[in-house]
Amino acid sequence: MNRPLFALAVGACLTAPLAAKDSLGIYSSWGAFRDDGPVHCYAIAKPERERDSDPFASIATYPARGVERQVHLRLSRSVSASARVRLTVGSRQFDLAANGRNAWGRDGRMDAAIVAAMRSAPTMRVAARDVGGVRFVDRYDLAGAATAIDAATVGCANRKTTTR
Repeated sequence: MNRPLFALAVGACLTAPLAAKDSLGIYSSWGAFRDDGPVHCYAIAKPERERDSDPFASIATYPARGVERQVHLRLSRSVSASARVRLTVGSRQFDLAANGRNAWGRDGRMDAAIVAAMRSAPTMRVAARDVGGVRFVDRYDLAGAATAIDAATVGCANRKTTTR
């Protein structure tokens, strides 16, 4: 198993109990999964350089909530509530909402713009200053991202309730 694929498999196991996940496919550096408690599907990847803190980027769909392609990044370091967290996807830049080690698109329109940018860009990076004021950057290869996002969307199509 190559290093990115192995890192992805390990990272995916950290996000939910193994028994609850169905693999929808591995696409280069991204994977797609369905979790049935509650039903949601997501594309997920780890940053290019592995860190002990298990950062990841995910794009999730929650059918029962009517949420599609919600962007979530688990940062490699904690940021203060007032920190500026900037996501750069190709030439597009987005200022994310953040709290602790988590960052999100500010609304559905921003999520849609981020996902659209991900479809044509080769890389993305998220940059911020941690709670100590030290700048850090998490970098992601976007090879396979569009296919994984599509697989996650299709994996939850017409699924409005949990299967448990």
